Amino acid sequence: MLDFIRKSRYDASDLVTLVRLLRGPGGCPWDRAQTHQSIRRNLLEEAYEACEALDQDDPDHMKEELGDVLLQVVFHAGIEQDAGRFDLDDVCDAVCQRLIQRHPHLFYENTERADWEEVKRHLRGDQSVAQDMEGVSKALPALWQADKILSKAEKSGLYQDSAACAMEDLTQIVADLAQAGARADSIGTALFTLARLSRLSGIDPEMALSQSCKQFIGDFSQREQAAAGADCAPQPNQRQKEVTT
Repeated sequence: MLDFIRKSRYDASDLVTLVRLLRGPGGCPWDRAQTHQSIRRNLLEEAYEACEALDQDDPDHMKEELGDVLLQVVFHAGIEQDAGRFDLDDVCDAVCQRLIQRHPHLFYENTERADWEEVKRHLRGDQSVAQDMEGVSKALPALWQADKILSKAEKSGLYQDSAACAMEDLTQIVADLAQAGARADSIGTALFTLARLSRLSGIDPEMALSQSCKQFIGDFSQREQAAAGADCAPQPNQRQKEVTT
């Protein structure tokens, strides 16, 4: 038996203790065997499920899914603690330090409000906007990557775009696709241009595509039901066919 006190209500410190016990001697062999890479996908999936719960505005579902995300954070920190590199307190310290540094006007006297992107770029030591763009997470969905990169380009003052320009480029790209056929690079350019158009129109490209997926499923479901209804419809027998002919 694991030495863990049963309670009617647990807190964050209990979660840390519980994960440590599960990964420790006499705990769960599966939990002990996991690495960052073996459960990397779990973190992504739990984050997306948490976002779905937020969209539903269901507090019970949010509580459950945010808990799953927190578990992943505690688990990864536990792996690092076992390796002797850092622990959950170091993770909390790092994020607190960043929050304070990113809001100097709130935590330091005689400090004016600074540009958020400029502060982050300074803290990371980026020397250029291009380096800042390189810092956009490659694990993000590609449409969100494009949106964040475009946002940084716009804020630099070195890049100007318009919905009319994006639409004109998209029209040309589609014409080229129709003539030359689909290729990975041309499809990528089309999607990036759609991300441009979405941003300039105040539309989240990832959410827009997600909504289209939902619509497609709904339309397909109706088609599927109609097809099933046609298959189940009574067929006239041979005598009836002869009479009608």
